[in-house]
Parts: sequence; C-alpha cells; structure tokens
Amino acid sequence: MLLNNALVFQQGKLSRKNVSISPDGVLAVSAVSSADVSHYSFLVTPGLVDVHVHLREPGFFYKETIASGTKAAARGGYTAVCAMPNLNPAPDTMEHLQEQLDIIERDAEVWVMPYGCITMGQKGRGELCDFASMAPYVAGFSDDGKGVQDDDTMREAMKRVKAVGGMIVAHCEDESLLFNGYIHDGEYAKAHGHRGISSASEWKQVERDLQLVRETGCRYHVCHVSTKETVDLIRKAKAEGLDVTCETGPHYLTMCDMELQEDGRFKMNPPIRSAQDRDALVEGLLDGTIDIIATDHAPHSAEEKSRGLEKSLMGVVGLETAFAVLYTRLVKTGKVPLDVILRAMTDNPRKRFGLPENPDDFSVFDLDAQYTINPDTFVSMGHATPFEGWQVQGDCIYTSVGGEAVWQK
Repeated sequence: MLLNNALVFQQGKLSRKNVSISPDGVLAVSAVSSADVSHYSFLVTPGLVDVHVHLREPGFFYKETIASGTKAAARGGYTAVCAMPNLNPAPDTMEHLQEQLDIIERDAEVWVMPYGCITMGQKGRGELCDFASMAPYVAGFSDDGKGVQDDDTMREAMKRVKAVGGMIVAHCEDESLLFNGYIHDGEYAKAHGHRGISSASEWKQVERDLQLVRETGCRYHVCHVSTKETVDLIRKAKAEGLDVTCETGPHYLTMCDMELQEDGRFKMNPPIRSAQDRDALVEGLLDGTIDIIATDHAPHSAEEKSRGLEKSLMGVVGLETAFAVLYTRLVKTGKVPLDVILRAMTDNPRKRFGLPENPDDFSVFDLDAQYTINPDTFVSMGHATPFEGWQVQGDCIYTSVGGEAVWQK
C-alpha cells in the first residue's frame, strides 16, 4: 500500500510524509517534496487506545464476546483496549481473572488489558479484593458501574492499591443522589416527564475521592467525566499536583441532553448532559484537564435496548464510530485541533496506563471518506448508538497489530 502525501502522527506531532506499507505490515515513511503538499487524504497514526471498553466475556457473551469486541476495535482503528470488569464471574480474585485472561489469549484480535475489581463481587461496598495477586496482570482496579459508596472502603482501597503500585480507576456515582433517575436532570427530562440523574451524583464523589487522594497519594483516574463541575475539580487537583487523570467519551463531547430521543440508544451512565457541560468538556480537552478520550463501549442485546429511555439498560457502543464522530464534529468544525484528539486517543492513554508502544501497531484513516453511520454494518454485536444516521467523515481503512493486518477495507 502506497500513500503519497499522507498526514502522519508521530511523537505527538503531525507532519506530511510519503508512506508505504509492505504486505507483511511493515510501515515506512519518507519525506514529501515541497511540490506535493497541497492536499492530503490519508492519516497514519499509532494504533488508537481505548481504556474503557466492555467486552462482556466471560458471562454475557450474548451481548458481545472478546472476539467480536476486539474485531470492532480493529475496525475502528484501535490496537489496544482495557476491558472493564462487569463480568460473571467478576475479576475479583486471580482465579476469576484467569478465566478472562485465557479467553483473551485465545480470541483477542487486538491487545487487551483487563481491569481487576476494587470490591469483591464488584458491589461498590464490602470486602476489598486481593490487589497484590492481580496487580501484574491488570490495567488498574475499578468497580465500573458502581461507585465505591463508603469513604473508609475507598480510603483503604487507595492505600492497598498504592502499596502494589496500581491505580484506582473510578466510576464516580453517589447512589444517594440518583433519585431513581435514568437521564440527565436537565431541560429534556423536565420537558418530557423523565426522572433525572443529578450532576452532583458524579462530582460529589469525585470531590470525595480527590480528598482521599490527598490523604493516601494513590494514583487515580476518573472514568467517563460528564459534568462541568467535575472538570473544574480535576483542573484544580492537577494544579495542586495530585496524581490524577481522567477521560471522557465522544458522546459527551459532541451532544447535549436536548438532542435526546425517546429511544434506548440514547441511554448511558453517566447520561449525556447539558450544552454547558458539553462545552466545559471540550474546554477541558483543549487545556489538558481531560487527558483521554474513551468510548465506554457497552454493548447490549437488541431487546435490552428496545425498552425506551426509562427501562432500557444503560450503555451504548462506540468503538467503530469514535474517530469519525470526533473528526467530523470537533476537528472539521475547528473546535479542537486534530493533534489534540490524537494525543487523547494514543499517546496519553499509553503513557498513563503503562501500555507498550509498538511501531507495528498503527492505523490508517481515509479522511475524505464520507458515510452515514449505520449500526447494521457494525462488527460489534451491539448496535445501540446515539450517532445512528449521522453523516461523518474519516473512515479506518487499515489496522495493524504487531505487523499483522487485523482490519483492511
């Protein structure tokens, strides 16, 4: 494959290069002559990294499998993902984690690093896991889907995780502030008679956790940030010198609650929030407060997502749409430079989560390719996406993992 005058992202910077990819997946770049820099169509980048993906196996293979989920990742340009622990059995012991590791070794199309749980049974309360035994095999420790409700439990978890050199990767949700809500407590909920999830249910627990980080010195990462208050808290914590990072998702950066529809494909946790929250997230991405963009790819069966906003299960898919949505809605509109997006999807997650850099892990995007997002074409078993029907630009045409083409269009 020859790509003349391609845009190449290397060492955090974009430049024009001529690119060749050999049949055995070896990438070579060379200088572009000054006469050939008028237009570029292709982007070559280190493989994208998603630190927040639900692969659903073991336990929920009717929603997704490690094979189907990692194929979807490759289709989206991802070469590495971190798999959340919402599984059965949950990876709360080395024995349970090993079940997942065995499937990963057998079936994964891209690199997969799992998470271990914080609490036994991933309940957000009660007995803590044996962090020491799992630490060498996991990206961090998370009870994603549940916030750790008790202050003392989280404090002790931070102490123990720090002792083994790990990181707390926190789903922040104070259950006492949910009030049985299921979408954002904003204009859409009020106009349509829905019960809302308060912003405070997220940022209040972030505020608590940051105080515990001050006490313990634990490495700490906040999952799927969705509120302007959370952005402000993390910005101040970084200025203070705390070892804190965070992520947000494409839907939070590009949508607000007034774009919701009465359809389960618009339901996820945390919910899509107000325009003010969305704009604060974009600002946080631009100033470096938000380090990472992660999809929170969370597939469910068609039936589980067919029950409307109130009764559908929480979660949408995102691996196959993330780059195109961000490129179309943020880069093409001039809101966020392309290199900022790429750092948040490659360099930053690799550095924070200690994932290896491999020059044979790379992706190629056709930036001129325009298409309509159609879930029927997804590789993922999950089809629920709020981006259905969107006209987007920027399609992944090639993904290499370890020098092997795992996706080629």
